[in-house]
Amino acid sequence: MRVRVLYHDHCFDGAAAAAYFTRFAREKFYPTAEFAYTGMMHEPNQKFDPALFDGDENAIVDFKYAANPKLTWWFDHHQSAFLSPEDHDHYRGTGSPHHFFDPGYRSCTKFISHITRDRFGFTAPDLDDLVHWADIIDGAQYADAREAVEIAMPATKLVLVIEGAKGSGAVQRMIELMQHQPLDRIAADPGIQEHFVPLYEQHLRMIQVIRERSRASGGVVFFDLVDLGIEGYNKFIPYYLHPESTYTVSVLLATFRTKISVGSNPWVAGPLRHNLASICERYGGGGHPRVGAISLPKGAVDDARRIAAEIVTELGA
Repeated sequence: MRVRVLYHDHCFDGAAAAAYFTRFAREKFYPTAEFAYTGMMHEPNQKFDPALFDGDENAIVDFKYAANPKLTWWFDHHQSAFLSPEDHDHYRGTGSPHHFFDPGYRSCTKFISHITRDRFGFTAPDLDDLVHWADIIDGAQYADAREAVEIAMPATKLVLVIEGAKGSGAVQRMIELMQHQPLDRIAADPGIQEHFVPLYEQHLRMIQVIRERSRASGGVVFFDLVDLGIEGYNKFIPYYLHPESTYTVSVLLATFRTKISVGSNPWVAGPLRHNLASICERYGGGGHPRVGAISLPKGAVDDARRIAAEIVTELGA
């Protein structure tokens, strides 16, 4: 028997959610099954290829809903969880006892831990630290920007590897380790260290690049990394460098998309004036109220820069 798990790739919460779900599903439902993983990334005009659902049982965690009859399990906590109103109607119409959605949770991992405890009587006390850090990381609950950027804790080291490693191999190795091993032991794993050391050096260079390229005005930090071919960065660097700023907008060129990232400073005082997921949804993106993104085709750099400028103006008004 095979259980296929689709998860949000290159995301700590996505990996942790896949690990927690696997532990739950193996112990409560599928003790002899083979678990296989597919990393999912947000793409322009997102669709789910039916071939993705090749398991006897299929699950999606920390990613959008798929209106596919082969989808057995679904857990998500994003405001923008549905590709279309029709998908939302499908979710509500199926009434599946194994499909769960609650955008009130900061992390999908904590959501899964609560649902599996309350609905199925499953607990895994040895994974409490994993749940704790998934909630901190995905909910941007770090004590300060230094904790998020200076990469001293085991969990932040794993974030660097998950977000920066090429391909899905390192992330899926981590999903296997997360099911039973503490975070400090995973961070010390030689295979993980092989990825961490060069990624940490790159992280230090990225701090300097953003220092040189970012401009802060009206409470908004903006920078453009398209010409560098950089696919991602630690999203707290702008607030580490510009602690007085409230929002960040950036443009990047990845291997398969042009991306606009929109974020907010977790340490700013008072409520935010804007729901960033709603702003991104207007351009075909989405996310959470405090952080969102928009994916455009790879060649749409001019459109991305225009949209980014519009968002900067709106946030800084």
